[in-house]
Amino acid sequence: MASNESLKTEVYESSEEVAALRAEWDALLASFPHATVFSTLEWLLPWWRAFRRDSELRVIAFRNAQNSLVGIAPLAIISSREFGPELPVLRLLGDGTHDSDNLDLPVQVDYEAPVSQALLKWLEGEAGRWSICEFRTLPAQSPVGNQLLEDLRARRWRVFTSTRPQTVVSLPETWEAYLKVLSSKERGKVGLRTRRLEKKYAIEIYKCASDRDLDASLQALYDLHGKHWQNRGLPGTLHVAARRQFYRELAGQLLARQRLDFWLLKADGKIVAAQFGLRYGETVFSLQEGYDPEYAADSVGYVLRSHVLRTLIAEGIRKYDFLGGTDDSKLRWGGEVKQYLNLQFARGGTRGSVFLSLEQRKAKAKVWIRDRLPKPVLRTLKRTSKSQPED
Repeated sequence: MASNESLKTEVYESSEEVAALRAEWDALLASFPHATVFSTLEWLLPWWRAFRRDSELRVIAFRNAQNSLVGIAPLAIISSREFGPELPVLRLLGDGTHDSDNLDLPVQVDYEAPVSQALLKWLEGEAGRWSICEFRTLPAQSPVGNQLLEDLRARRWRVFTSTRPQTVVSLPETWEAYLKVLSSKERGKVGLRTRRLEKKYAIEIYKCASDRDLDASLQALYDLHGKHWQNRGLPGTLHVAARRQFYRELAGQLLARQRLDFWLLKADGKIVAAQFGLRYGETVFSLQEGYDPEYAADSVGYVLRSHVLRTLIAEGIRKYDFLGGTDDSKLRWGGEVKQYLNLQFARGGTRGSVFLSLEQRKAKAKVWIRDRLPKPVLRTLKRTSKSQPED
């Protein structure tokens, strides 16, 4: 039985070694019910090349007695000051730059327990190389994530769990059925705003479908995104050179595999809105967007989204994932709030365990403050926090 099987571990420490796993990696994802684009090599390797800095790659492959790949733990060791002093932290590959959600440890069905046990055994053997493990933005239903949480508690390691909201829209089989999910107010807006825009401008909505158009389309996204944030006195996030490198390589690879949903809207020949999405199976993930503030009154972003959703429904897409966070602009499209699972853990009696304990106390203090401060004060603090630019 797989539940009692002892697995062999292989550790890969270079992107070239990991790239050589592509065929097996893709086959494992094809059998993994919770696979997303964020576990593909099209996402992880470009991210690593853009953001690795001084990190150390540790991708662990788990193999059964037949030498078949049955699980993957894509990890990296970083030096972090998040806990005060500099500590070596082991993270899921893709974490740390606010780009990746739905990070996970892909596994073949029925191998969740063996993979979890093999991972913990490897962590014990590498105890001198890391102080704290952070597995963040795991899907709530992550098989290995939940098994790992159970095994960590059984071993009495220090474990700190938290959640982060995400917003997902379930799409029915027809546009008419989808409209019925929306409020009557939103149903009216969809048609009204589109007709109003078409009367005022010559409208063209299209998807970037060629690599030769990719650079110009990405530059339009960067410009529109930047204008929005500049209006708020902030630089945004797409001006960062490493992120632009990441987006260019990512977009090229996804486009080649027909997994890029990059939509643009032109008004009188000028690009005024863009939405950058990623497709995997029957899900499209909305990663970035931007619109020209001069056209805010024309609701160009709203019109573009309604067109995209209508097209995706017709193409058989059944989930539109807004990723992390939730607000009225996402909920009005029929979004349902779900939760990511965050795990932070360390071996008992270690330096990492002490600092993780302090983090738990700080988290409890924040809850205490949240429950007692007046709501107007909390709203002010939240707005102030959101207005801080990203590094």
